[in-house]
Amino acid sequence: MRWLVILLVVVVVATIFAVIDCAMMAKERVRGLSKPVWLIVIVLLPVLGLILWFTIGRARVTQVVRPRLAPDDDPAFIGTLGRDKEQDERIRRLEEELAALDSDAAEPDEPGKAKPTPDKHPDAKQEPDDTGRADA
Repeated sequence: MRWLVILLVVVVVATIFAVIDCAMMAKERVRGLSKPVWLIVIVLLPVLGLILWFTIGRARVTQVVRPRLAPDDDPAFIGTLGRDKEQDERIRRLEEELAALDSDAAEPDEPGKAKPTPDKHPDAKQEPDDTGRADA
């Protein structure tokens, strides 16, 4: 009689564990049947349902097809954004304008253009002026 009670407690604890395990399992790791069907099988067939769930229903972590990617890393998601040709053309024109501005800044000084003054580094020491004090 004592062994029967112990066996009953073990089956109830294992059934509760299997139900929670099945309910919390990611659907990509459930094999064979859908999660609701597995829950019904585990509850209605206590011992057989447990054995079937742990041998057939659960996929090992190494058997999972692919990891979940962040949207900016997933080519399928990026393809669904649907950027239109007009937007691509506008971006191309802006890049050309920026390149033209960069090339203008790199050309030697022309008469009539103001020469840009180089920015001083904030950590650079300043030389004292005529009064003997440094400008701050």
